[in-house]
Amino acid sequence: MTPSGAAWELLVPAASAPARARGRALQAALREAVRTGRLAPGTRLPSSRELAADLGVSRGLVTEAYEQLTAEGYLRSDRGAGTWVGGAARAAHPRARDLAPRPAGARADFLPGTPDLSLFPRAAWAAAQRGVLAELPHQALGYPDPRGLPRLRTALAELLARRRGVFADPERVIVVSGVAQATTLLGFVLHARGVRAIGVEDPGSPEHGTLYASAGLDAVPLPLDGEGLATGPLKESGVRAVVTTPAHQFPSGIAYSARRRTELLDWARSVDGLVVEDDYDGDFRYDRAPVGALQGLDPERVAYTGSVSKSLAPGLRLGWLLVPAALAEEVVERKRTMDLGNPVVDQALLARFVERGDYDRQLRRCQRAYRERRDTLASALEEHFPGTEVSGIAAGLHVIAALPGRYGPPEYFLERTAAAGVAVRPLADYGRAVEGADVRLVLGYAHQSPARIREGVRLMAQALRA
Repeated sequence: MTPSGAAWELLVPAASAPARARGRALQAALREAVRTGRLAPGTRLPSSRELAADLGVSRGLVTEAYEQLTAEGYLRSDRGAGTWVGGAARAAHPRARDLAPRPAGARADFLPGTPDLSLFPRAAWAAAQRGVLAELPHQALGYPDPRGLPRLRTALAELLARRRGVFADPERVIVVSGVAQATTLLGFVLHARGVRAIGVEDPGSPEHGTLYASAGLDAVPLPLDGEGLATGPLKESGVRAVVTTPAHQFPSGIAYSARRRTELLDWARSVDGLVVEDDYDGDFRYDRAPVGALQGLDPERVAYTGSVSKSLAPGLRLGWLLVPAALAEEVVERKRTMDLGNPVVDQALLARFVERGDYDRQLRRCQRAYRERRDTLASALEEHFPGTEVSGIAAGLHVIAALPGRYGPPEYFLERTAAAGVAVRPLADYGRAVEGADVRLVLGYAHQSPARIREGVRLMAQALRA
């Protein structure tokens, strides 16, 4: 078998490449012709002299290309028998897919958990980046402390102590790529200590169970009551570690009562246990100052984690984990073996952003916008679905909306809204403890303008009338 003219067409552009790049271009073109099957296995190639004459290049260039691709396995060369296409390469069909979560083709999106990414402070962030690149010494670009840059850990310790009331020793602050990594780190360390089960709130974030499962821990669903995690079932479960969202429980929207916070810590002390506090949106309280973090009451029994995913953007993949002293060394070692630390420039950038007050300004900007959008959603629901009860504290990025029974049953409501292109999620999706016949929705609002919120609620109502 000899190569077709069509196959050689792939090599012609390489022959006209600039002289210094011609050899690499010829090798790349030959490699691509073999990889895509344009030059099939078993095809005999022309001699280096013939191919050089056909392409108008030097024979040495072709000889070097043949030798390089033979060494890589694309070609084979038999003494006295010429050069052939080898059989090792297989055709590849590269395709870059986008697996980012988003509703497909939704006319209105009320799915919870997403901030308004248009509020990202591009100008301030760019200015901080320029400043960091100008001042960062060369040696700082080496492998960082796996806990994070001391400058960022110090800035975060001050910020979290001031805004969230945590006990924040910079030596116990670990910079992570979001709450997901913090969760996984803790899971691996607990598993290494012999822990095989961890309690999770029911209803609660499905991600908690999934992430701990990846570390080998079974997630034990534990019910809530009006004050927070119910302590009776917690004690009966036998677990010695539990994940909580006490400042603004997801998805119910309640804040743990002072009594329940005390009971939870008493339980942890009695079983030599650990409470993992996910403070995912603790800064966003609209009717009063946010309740301080649980960790501040007992930093040796509470591991505290949060991120900039709701305040800046989830795509930054920056967060923090504060650990009890007894776990610090193991968590840091696991972090080191996992990724050798977070990107240095990104850490220095966030440190500067916090130090200069830009982060506080961003939080205030988001609070104003999200408060308005929560009020808009409550008003639109009352207009189009009279009698709807919006529950939970005035905080966060979502509400629980309990619609009157005349809009049910839930299956009918969800079918009609989906057909109208409105993305909503029922509360029942978040745990076994909320199954029932009522239409109860978890509605996210932060990522939509007030106008889009009003239009989305109108579309829901229109879908049901149809």
